[in-house]
Amino acid sequence: MSGSLGRAAAALLRWGRGVGGLLGPGARAAGSGSGGGSGSAEQLDALVKKDKVVVFLKGTPEQPQCGFSNAVVQILRLHGVRDYAAYNVLDDPGLRQGIKDYSNWPTIPQVYLNGEFVGGCDILLQMHQNGDLVEELKKLGIRSVLLDEKKDQDSK
Repeated sequence: MSGSLGRAAAALLRWGRGVGGLLGPGARAAGSGSGGGSGSAEQLDALVKKDKVVVFLKGTPEQPQCGFSNAVVQILRLHGVRDYAAYNVLDDPGLRQGIKDYSNWPTIPQVYLNGEFVGGCDILLQMHQNGDLVEELKKLGIRSVLLDEKKDQDSK
């Protein structure tokens, strides 16, 4: 992670700790599957396409188990994304390796929007910073609450 990106992620994490709960109404920690075969390409394909926003993370949205997973949860919360599926890869080694193979991306967390792989924490943070995340959410029919905050600031 580059220096400025790392500092931004650290600032986001510090900010998130001081604000209410990590998980809003509607966000749900989805199960990692039923044991064997949870890392198969067919099952993973179904999981990433089941919901508009899907996150594979270490831990749960309520209790992320690494800073990068926490940052992804915080970014989604900042945009008001409450209705998404989250899969804890720590619960299932097959899922953890399977999603890496499925996406051809070596790290967790992984974010999918409308069945398409977006990237990990660094990519989501960059999209948040440059405004691309607002546009991608709009394509899914999800209005970022940051647009409302900007409108409120502009009217002052």
